[in-house]
Amino acid sequence: MTRQRRKYTATMSAAQEIAPPKVRWDLSVLFSGLDDPKIEQVWQKAHADADAFDARYRGKIDSDNLDAGTLGSALEQIEAIYNDVAKPMAFANLTFATDSNDPKVGAFLQKQQERATSLSVKLMFFDLELQAAKEEVIERLLQDDRLANYRHHVRTTRAFSPYRLSEKEEIILEETANTGSRAWVRLFEELTANQSFPLKNPDTGQVIEATQQQVLAQLRDESRVKRQAAADALTDGLAQLERVLVYNYNTLLQDKSVEDRLRKLEYPEKSRHMSNELEKPTVDLVMRMCHDRYGLVERFYNVKKQILGLSELTHIDRYAPLFAAEEKVGWDEARHVVLGAFGDFSPVMRARADEFFEKSWIDAEPRKGKTGGAFCSYVTPDTHPFVFQTYQNQMDDVMTLAHELGHGVHASLSRAQTYFNFHGTLPLAELASTFGEMLVFEKLVAQASLKDKLALYADKIEGIFATVFRQAAMFSFEQRCHRARREQGELTAEQFGDIWQDEMQQMFASSVKLGEQHRTWWSYVGHFIFAPFYVYAYSFGELLVLSLYGMAKKEGPAFADRYISVLQAGGSLSPKELMAMVDVDLDSRQFWQGGFDSLEKMVSEFEGFWNEYSS
Repeated sequence: MTRQRRKYTATMSAAQEIAPPKVRWDLSVLFSGLDDPKIEQVWQKAHADADAFDARYRGKIDSDNLDAGTLGSALEQIEAIYNDVAKPMAFANLTFATDSNDPKVGAFLQKQQERATSLSVKLMFFDLELQAAKEEVIERLLQDDRLANYRHHVRTTRAFSPYRLSEKEEIILEETANTGSRAWVRLFEELTANQSFPLKNPDTGQVIEATQQQVLAQLRDESRVKRQAAADALTDGLAQLERVLVYNYNTLLQDKSVEDRLRKLEYPEKSRHMSNELEKPTVDLVMRMCHDRYGLVERFYNVKKQILGLSELTHIDRYAPLFAAEEKVGWDEARHVVLGAFGDFSPVMRARADEFFEKSWIDAEPRKGKTGGAFCSYVTPDTHPFVFQTYQNQMDDVMTLAHELGHGVHASLSRAQTYFNFHGTLPLAELASTFGEMLVFEKLVAQASLKDKLALYADKIEGIFATVFRQAAMFSFEQRCHRARREQGELTAEQFGDIWQDEMQQMFASSVKLGEQHRTWWSYVGHFIFAPFYVYAYSFGELLVLSLYGMAKKEGPAFADRYISVLQAGGSLSPKELMAMVDVDLDSRQFWQGGFDSLEKMVSEFEGFWNEYSS
């Protein structure tokens, strides 16, 4: 096993100078280009169908005379409309993600959003009537087998009944969103994707205009001088955007405050909890357990400080590798590792993931104009998902690929559902991605030397900390920002920086000192902008996996079959119902403690590897 790992390392060492992959996705399953006439045809048909839908069903849903046949037919028709228009919307967003600096692409995206808004206005009456209908009428109809496929969708839609506005008010909010919140989100994405960061080469003194992704990648360099140069570049680049980014976030905070007030939502994260189909006590329990276990973070970083031989760790050392990088991971090797790990767990997972490579469902090439981060777009059940990342031949990129392909497998299997049941809630959406990462991690560790195990464990533990504890800290940051904006008015860059530093420093305690540069780094986090309170879903997903992975190892192939069934169910059931399929109670403190116990075990093993290696 050690020999196999060494061979793998040698292969990667030889690949030091290989170029990043020229891997771009093929979006032709959607449309051939921005000028494809089929795009206009989709919208024209959708609007005609919406007009006919309005004529047929308006006034008949909120009625004591509603019958199962009428409701079932209406749900099938409106679902088909939404399924069709999701395609030009997905095409616009995917194209923008890879080419955000082209004004034509931005204009195309805006046009699709405006077309979607005008369609939503026509169909809005249906959800409002469904929410207003009498409970006894709807529940009686849902017992009819003809509505079996829509029971969960109807109930989750009706959960928002207490917070609905009148149709005229809902239309105003939808119409103004394109020049309001959606416009501010697009501005953030365009600014951060196209900003140049002045990155200085410490050896030559040469300054290049780097992308955000290049700078963030260099924060993981083995050279502390280069990490400092990356921190300088990131801070300088963000400083150029500070005034706009601070105003942008203030505006979005106030926009949400206004909508929450109009809907009478009791607290800022209420709408996210409802979308996630989670109760506040469940979220509060997990977040409180995260905060109470920050000591694990301090414990790990104190050992890392020893290994690096530094008297103090700062914000530039959080992701420093333990040893000098000896390897690069080429795209083909990454594909081999990920598919092998998936296949060892389930042939179904491997087959679904392999389609992404074989059929060009991935865009991995680094290039200017690509937006930051990585994602998997589900698109629609009758097409297929796409994976987006910027692959730069780093081991961390392999784990990102595993993460997004975990999403991809979930999306692919969810195509067994119809559109309304296609997407699961966010906390469970992160289940498959983090499970994919664990499969790859275990495969690499099994082949590793003691030194490589140390490095792999450090990377994995830091990744889990970033997913569990950092996201919990970011959730607290958002909570404080939303509340402060409502209570105090517009916040300054200094106030945002104070909250950010306080929440992040609590996580590290005395093990890492976050310098002044770090105060501004909240401003590039896209989730704060386009998906308020999304971040706790990562904590949930990681802790779920840490607990479930132990179950999987005990049960063997039988668990793999049940796991695949959960993914195939998509969003057709609530999170509690889905997790019941693998005998998990989301309200159980004991279950969540199992995740923390697994993490504590990893930290202990890491400490053991270090003691063995250092002696």
